[in-house]
Amino acid sequence: MDTVESLGYLKGLIDGLDLEDDKKETKVIKALVEVIENLVDDYDCMADELDAISEELEAVDEDLADLEEFVYDEYEDDGYDDDEYYEEYEVECPSCGEVITVDEDTVLAGDFECPNCGEILQFEYDDEDEEE
Repeated sequence: MDTVESLGYLKGLIDGLDLEDDKKETKVIKALVEVIENLVDDYDCMADELDAISEELEAVDEDLADLEEFVYDEYEDDGYDDDEYYEEYEVECPSCGEVITVDEDTVLAGDFECPNCGEILQFEYDDEDEEE
């Protein structure tokens, strides 16, 4: 039995008791049944909203899957390899001898501070090296 059916059964049982309307106990029982009815209505509304949200989420998930397929297929079709375009360099600080790994952006920036001793390391970038 689902919640709505159980509530109907409970109401039928209470009606079968032939309770007197002016008694305190009858008022309490009817108030409890009313609270249960409200909870059932709230539950039904939330279940409907959850179903709608689930449908929307599934649609977004499908759209995202389509987008991922498009983007990653394009990415792979272009022959783009992340390692091919992103390089790291090991540099030895002349002051402290610390070997530091820096990325291409840092090298292109021209200089940076050694994290070990604070010495400013400078790089010269030659565009001709890039073309080779």
